[in-house]
Order: sequence, then structure tokens, then C-alpha cells
Amino acid sequence: MNKSKITLAMTIAAAALGAAAGASAQTRGVTPTEVLFGMHTDLSGVAATYGVSSSNGVKMRFDEINEAGGVNGRKIKVIVEDQGYQVPKAVQACNKLINRDKVFAFVAPLGTPMNNACFKDQFAVGVPNLFPLSAARSMYEPYERLKFYGAASYVDQIRSGIEYFVKTKGKKAICVMYQDTDFGKEVLEGAEQQTKKLGIKIVETAAHKPTDQDFTASITKLRSAGCDLIAMGTIVKDSIVPYTTARKAGWTDVDFLGSAAVYDLVVGAAPGMEGFYGMGLTEMPYVDSHVASVKGFVENYKKKFNVDPNIGAVYGYVAADLTYQGLKNAGKDLTLDSFVTGMEAIKGYHDIFNGPEVNFGPNIRQGANSSFLAEVKGGRWTRVTDPLGF
Repeated sequence: MNKSKITLAMTIAAAALGAAAGASAQTRGVTPTEVLFGMHTDLSGVAATYGVSSSNGVKMRFDEINEAGGVNGRKIKVIVEDQGYQVPKAVQACNKLINRDKVFAFVAPLGTPMNNACFKDQFAVGVPNLFPLSAARSMYEPYERLKFYGAASYVDQIRSGIEYFVKTKGKKAICVMYQDTDFGKEVLEGAEQQTKKLGIKIVETAAHKPTDQDFTASITKLRSAGCDLIAMGTIVKDSIVPYTTARKAGWTDVDFLGSAAVYDLVVGAAPGMEGFYGMGLTEMPYVDSHVASVKGFVENYKKKFNVDPNIGAVYGYVAADLTYQGLKNAGKDLTLDSFVTGMEAIKGYHDIFNGPEVNFGPNIRQGANSSFLAEVKGGRWTRVTDPLGF
């Protein structure tokens, strides 16, 4: 080969390498052999039981995928940052994941205000938000092509439950006990929407701080109002204490209904919670579950992490699996646009926990909108209904 031909060949090769490097630079967090995700969650604060277990669930599913060869020739890696369930720490964690680690997307980030605080910066640089552990409507509204959420909102969960109790149990005096937070107000709004639709009124409300310990005054207030159903904008401790306080006081002719935020192993197993209701999204991960895939998950999770999974582990595992479906649909040429298209192509998805069918599309960012009623019986959650929705 003469000198001019060698020079031409070298020029062509250099141009090809430059083009490949340019394409790689355009897709943050993606190399020919790896795709990098970030997760800001609570590993040390008030919601650490959810944060630790959900991050374990994400890691477990990604490990399974990697052990099977990865997806389209790439292994999946996730960097988990602790935000302690505090907005300032969440912003710091997001900035690190976005600017230093340059992750491709966030998967299963925890907390309503924490997610809301990170949206502006992450979307500005094209970092999708995938299946957050929050059922607030802001996780998929207003429309943003980089938001993907897979289940019913707190608003629609509580609406479904109230509709069931009014139409099936004849409830007429609806009350609301809620945290004076963005989360609690979502439950309040759901109760307001559904009672208005049904032509009845909310009789009384009682708000509290997430850190409150004594609910005697709130229970006395609601009992005096004659409530026959109390919608609960509460989570764990602020569900257990009011309910047991009411029952110990002899108030037994009222039902308590929480969102999926109360559908937790701790709530179900707490003494005195018999007859408490909550809205569920998937099977609870009991080791003796009658669902073989759930039982297998529990056994594998405990073997891997030496602890029993809770519902957070389920949510993390499903979030990782749905993310994998989007990556698989995107094909080998992984870019932000191909990934969004791949996510939008998810149709008829069913997880291993009997969760609702998930479907996305070009303008659909909430993949499912049904939940079921569950009741605490014998120290564990039991399904009462098939999926409810609108």
C-alpha cells in the first residue's frame, strides 16, 4: 500500500473512531459493555426500612440479569446514594449522580419531596426518573417524557377504597386522618374527590405531624363527629397508634382505611391491628405465600441478604425488572431516545408478585391504575377484593 493510501486509511479509521466517541459521549452512562443507573434513597433515616430493602431489590434483579449475560451485550450497574429521607441531602445525592457519576437514569428513587426536588436538574440533562417509591401524582404529572411510574396514585388508591366501602358496606360518614405533608394531602384530596363524586360529605378531618406520638385528641375529635370510615393519610407508626388507641377506647363501629403506604409487614404484624384495612398493589412477600414465584423470591432474597424482604424489596425488584424491559426493547444502540421508545413499548407486563398489568405508550406515563383492598387478619395482610379501579 502506498503512502497516500495508508494516509487515507488512517484518516478514515480516525474519523470512524471519532464518530463512535461522539456517539458514546452523547449517551451519558452508557459504554459498549455497561449502562450505569443511580438511586437516591434512604439508608439511614426514618424510611430506611424501605430504602435499604428497595435498593436490595434493585441490586438483586440487576444481578440476576447480569449473571444471565446482561442486556444487549451490556451489564447493568447501579450506584446507590443515601439521602436520609431529607430534601437537602437528596439534592446533594442527585447532583453527585448527575454531575460526577453521569448516570443514565434514576431507578426507584425514594420519597415524594425528594423526587420533586431533583426533577428540574435531572430532566435538564436528560436523566429519566424510573419507578420512584412514591405514589404522588407528580411522579407522572404533568406529562414529562422522562417520567415513568408503574402503579395507582395515593389519590386513586383511596378513592377506590372509599367507593368500595360506601357501595358495599353502606358507609356514610367519611372522615380523614392525615399527615400534614404532601403525602397526607394527597390522601385528603382523594377522599374529597370521591365523596363529592358519590354525593356525600367528609364529616371531619384531623391533621398531625409525622413525628407526633399521641393521637388521643384526634381520635376523640373524630369519634365525636360520628365517623363510620376513616381514610388514613398515614404510614407506619401513625397508623398503628391511632388505630390501637381507638380500639382500646372501645370504638369498634368504625373502619380505618389506609393507602398502599400502610400496606407494610410491620403494620400487619403489630399487636392490636386486627381488622385494619389498606390498599395493596402486589402480593405481600410472605415466606409461606401460596404464589410460588413470591415464595421463591423471598427464599432467594433471604439467601442473598440474610434478612426477610419487605414490600419495599418487592417495589425495588419490579422497578429494576421494568427498567430491564425498557433496555431490552431499546436494542443494542442505546440512546436516551431509543430507551424512551423502548419504555413506551412495554405492553401487557406482569410482575412475579401478582401486581397489576402495566402498559405504557407515547403519551402514557402511568403504567397501571388499580389497587386492591387488603385486611389485617391473624397478624398478616389478606386480600379482600380483586383489583379495584376506575
